Amino acid sequence: MPSPRSPLSRLFTVLLAGALAGLVLAVAALPSGLLGGQVAKAALGAYVELPDALRTPAQPQRSYLYANDGKTLITTFYDVNRTDVPLAEIAPVMRQAIVAAEDRRFYSHGGADLRGIARALVANVRGGGTEQGGSTLTMQYVRNVLKTDPTRTAEERQAATEQTVGRKLQEIRYASAVEKSLSKDEILNRYLNIAYFGSGAYGVAAASQRYFGKAPADLTLGEAALLAGLVQSPDEYSPIDGDKARALERRAYVLDAMAETGAISEAQAAAAKAEPLTLHPTAQPNGCTAVAQGHDDWGFFCGYLRQWWLTQPAFGNTVKEREQALRRGGYTVVTSLDPKVQQTAQQQATGVYGYDNKRALPIAAVEPGTGRVLAMAVNRHYSLDENPAGQANRPNTVNPLISGGASVDGYQAGSTFKLFTILAALEAGKTLSTGFDAPSKLPTRYAAEGEGACDGKWCPANANPEWMDGYRMMWDGFGRSVNTYFVWLAEQVGPAKAVEMAQRLGIKFRADSDAAFARDDAENWGAFTLGVAATTPLDLANAYATVAAEGTYCTPLPVVSVTAANGEKVAVGQPSCKKVLEPDVARAATDAARCPVGQQSAYGQCNGGTATSVDRIVGRPVAGKTGSSERNATETFVGFTPQVAVAGIAANPDDSTDLVGAPVQAKVIDAVARVIKTTVSGQPVQDFTAPSRELAGDPQRPKPQPTPRPEQPRQQQDRGIPSDLLRWLQNRRG
Repeated sequence: MPSPRSPLSRLFTVLLAGALAGLVLAVAALPSGLLGGQVAKAALGAYVELPDALRTPAQPQRSYLYANDGKTLITTFYDVNRTDVPLAEIAPVMRQAIVAAEDRRFYSHGGADLRGIARALVANVRGGGTEQGGSTLTMQYVRNVLKTDPTRTAEERQAATEQTVGRKLQEIRYASAVEKSLSKDEILNRYLNIAYFGSGAYGVAAASQRYFGKAPADLTLGEAALLAGLVQSPDEYSPIDGDKARALERRAYVLDAMAETGAISEAQAAAAKAEPLTLHPTAQPNGCTAVAQGHDDWGFFCGYLRQWWLTQPAFGNTVKEREQALRRGGYTVVTSLDPKVQQTAQQQATGVYGYDNKRALPIAAVEPGTGRVLAMAVNRHYSLDENPAGQANRPNTVNPLISGGASVDGYQAGSTFKLFTILAALEAGKTLSTGFDAPSKLPTRYAAEGEGACDGKWCPANANPEWMDGYRMMWDGFGRSVNTYFVWLAEQVGPAKAVEMAQRLGIKFRADSDAAFARDDAENWGAFTLGVAATTPLDLANAYATVAAEGTYCTPLPVVSVTAANGEKVAVGQPSCKKVLEPDVARAATDAARCPVGQQSAYGQCNGGTATSVDRIVGRPVAGKTGSSERNATETFVGFTPQVAVAGIAANPDDSTDLVGAPVQAKVIDAVARVIKTTVSGQPVQDFTAPSRELAGDPQRPKPQPTPRPEQPRQQQDRGIPSDLLRWLQNRRG
């Protein structure tokens, strides 16, 4: 692209003119129709082979991330702010303006306009006006491609703009060859998509957005003339970063040129020149910390998507190549983020805890049967801004508090892990009616000392014996969250099977101590069923989504589709799913999970729940489970329908010794239930399929049960094991 002429460039022009002097004198006497490819070919040598970059230029383009509606922009990624658009999507006045401003004889020359070079030489020698160049649009296109071609070395790219006669002659040869390979409209289209318009905008699409906040198809005559005038000296003429007065002068020049070429009338030119300069500068977001204004909560989802992207071989063989593809590949990514669900999740998370609260409520929503992540919310700003001293992750953080990874192992989810014991037991041949007279305390085979021990054995206890003790089956054992029932059940099938089941459903053990137990001593991890392992809302929601999908596990997926710059779909948007459970096993577990939320199982065996308000809030078939870790350090609820699974965990991400307290459990339940309600609103009501009689078994109770009570205070439910014993179990090896 041309730039202001220095004395050196004037000298170069004279030298080039000398080299072409004989050619120019010969050309001056020829009719204009002969000034095309034949003359250039005769004067400058035979046809040259085009570099691949000029045939199929690999220019960097911006990638766009949209919500699942395909319209709501989340953010963009780019090294160079540029997006290709077809010529049909560029206003005709823009095409006319660039031709008038840069190359009036574009449609008649063969790549190198020798008459134009002669005219520029004479004008520049005489002086007294704007310095003129002799480069055609085609020559400028050649230069722009070669100086930005990512397949060339830095030295080769620099050579594309060297002020030498040899380089200029090669540029003319290439321009002549381009004209033989491409139509005029294709050359014009490529030029408009690569030219630099100042203020960081490459190509007319980026420039239209940068200066006027609109698509290039919607440019007015005055706007098109202003943009066309920028390419000669984009930094100097830019009305945002340069001189507005000079930008207007240049706009007037382009309008006069358009009138001279007959593209517009004198009256149209005068009217456009009289228009005030009206700009609507739009700064294009770049990366996850620059999401749409007012939606910095979307950044956590964006960060998760970026991490997912970096694992996909479709975008390159290495992490570096995949990162470059995201920033330079011009992809259009329709993500799985549902703005409506995300808004509700964020409102609920911040309604429980404010942005500056040391405690957090991360929430994740997943679609069963696809694994698509619909929302990821937490009461934090996704930002690199500094926090006050002593506040590591608040109110700003980019750590993956919802999905885990990096320094985030997750949070204990308490009795929500009892689901994995149910599934393992059902798969091992147990039925939902498997009964046990659950005592207040249960001596186990696991050695222990101190608090929580009975004669040298671990003795887990029920938090509310009056409400929990007694003969229990899977239904009411789950509904009332009876610790001793589930520790006993885990002993019957073996804790290792519950651990394996959790892993099968996507629970990752990120904490070193958890991973060591799972790997080396799972059969002795008796406390696993009480949820002592760390997890994340995303893992937990996806595990329960597997049950909601009747045993189909799907890898969490943050996209609906990815389209490359050439319009081709990339094969990464389809769910990756597999059967990990027999459907009847999943249906049976779901039937038990109807009890905690205040609904009734298909066999009428629910008689009390720890989250009965969910039934009223959601108002359709729903299932789920609460979870409280020891001393209510964390409070969890995960709920699901056939269409969505949502999990929320109240915790202090920076201090596991900070206890969120029992009272917040009701708020967590309410928050998750309302996210479920928003997600299914407007969708058909779907019921769960009842499990077979074979898996239900014979639900006969040998003794009367206590009268069902209202929802109990959370401090009397779901408690795990004593903290000192928990530490001993977590650190135990052998």
